Amino acid sequence: MVECVVKNWQGDEAGTASLDLRVAKEENAAHIVHRALVRQMNNARQGTSSAKTRAEVRGGGRKPWRQKGTGRARAGSNRSPLWRGGGVIFGPKPRDYSVKMNRKERRLALRTAFQSRTEDLIVVEDFADQLSRPKTKELVQALTRWGVETEEKVLLIVSERNDMVYLSARNIGTLRMISASNLNIHDLLTADKIVATATAIEKVQEVYGD
Repeated sequence: MVECVVKNWQGDEAGTASLDLRVAKEENAAHIVHRALVRQMNNARQGTSSAKTRAEVRGGGRKPWRQKGTGRARAGSNRSPLWRGGGVIFGPKPRDYSVKMNRKERRLALRTAFQSRTEDLIVVEDFADQLSRPKTKELVQALTRWGVETEEKVLLIVSERNDMVYLSARNIGTLRMISASNLNIHDLLTADKIVATATAIEKVQEVYGD
């Protein structure tokens, strides 16, 4: 179990929050998290890149010059892979890059990754009511009070989307906002700091705490 200090809008301590997730064994943790990360990145690939072979390139039906007597190397088509404008040898073709992974393994990897980032986790009180209107500057100032440096990549986890928070956060280039029920390995591992609301921590415990 991990105990986290909860900060208020001004950056002062306002209580504690607990997080108790079942994680992978230490000897298997890195392996299962790596598999889940590779799966997510592979499944994000479109796999639509395609290059034409010499059979698919337009033209090239006529022999460029006669076989003998010209002094040049023999050639049967001006669409040979050796020619400019010719086909591509072993070029990419549309394919499916997706990788399968059992649901229980995926959830175990997600819990393990989340628990491993607790040193970089900042828990705050729900602050939607602190924003009377969408104001990016106020949210940036709050992040600074919570201990986030200007250039750090931040993952903001909320229990559910709030338009006031979303509109205030969307113009911050180093911040990504997701809901607690849509966590993913890539965002958890690539963020420098993770900021989560207290209700989001409760939601994470509820959704992934099995």
